[in-house]
Amino acid sequence: MAETATVDQLMLHIADKYATLSKQLKIIAKYVEQHRTSLMLERISDIAEHCDVQPSAIVRFAKQFGFSGFSEMQAVFRDAYTAQTGPSPNYQQRIRKLIETKASPLSSGAMAREFIDASRSGLDELLSGLDEARFEEAVKLLVKADNIYVIGVRRSFPIASYIVYALQHTNKRVHLLSGQGGMFREQCRSIGKNDVMIAISFTPYGKETQACVRLAHHRQAKTLVITDSQLSPLAKHATVSLTVKEGSAFAFRSLTNAMCLCQALFIALAYRLELDVEETSAIDGYDD
Repeated sequence: MAETATVDQLMLHIADKYATLSKQLKIIAKYVEQHRTSLMLERISDIAEHCDVQPSAIVRFAKQFGFSGFSEMQAVFRDAYTAQTGPSPNYQQRIRKLIETKASPLSSGAMAREFIDASRSGLDELLSGLDEARFEEAVKLLVKADNIYVIGVRRSFPIASYIVYALQHTNKRVHLLSGQGGMFREQCRSIGKNDVMIAISFTPYGKETQACVRLAHHRQAKTLVITDSQLSPLAKHATVSLTVKEGSAFAFRSLTNAMCLCQALFIALAYRLELDVEETSAIDGYDD
């Protein structure tokens, strides 16, 4: 782990083992998640004081995840900060890097096969790691909801748009928080305690989504979070959280798992509502 770890890999590893950690190590795990941007500057004694543990517990935590000690784990966060001081690569830069790192040109078919294979592997992982009890809780939330608000920004937006489209085939009142005109707050200001917000966000976690989840929590609404870690900043306000880890190829993450999970949510909800899911009736003069 320590030889190739990035911050994201480390956080996912922590999330995977979180349930098996001792009470002390869980406290440290939460601190690491919430202070990942400043951890590189903190002394082990300061972290121990904040977590109300002995410094030896911090060392034990680092060793739990394959590091020789705290300093080696801290270097992962320092390296991440150094990498982030420059602008993150855009899509064109990722493609150029792909070209530079391959010994010979790839055919379009070979690239498609590699990406499809990564997505398929991700689906296998989604299936094997599905928490059926938690998924059932998510469906029950939607069954009981008066209104369903959905938010997902940037790469999560297509997933949010899809689940809104699907849910509109039920008799539920569904609202897509698009943020048009910068009005995220205004679009969810009427959310109440009998409503549910579906929030979809993955690393590095959209600030707009986090703000809407905090507002929903403040209004006592229920929140269904779809994210990549139980330690994500969204999960702490979640009534139910579902975790999704996407396959990736060529530095591009797939959306296959999250889309599949949302489709499964809709189908399970429709089944619970005993719906005959059909397309809405055609409107005269309107051509799809």
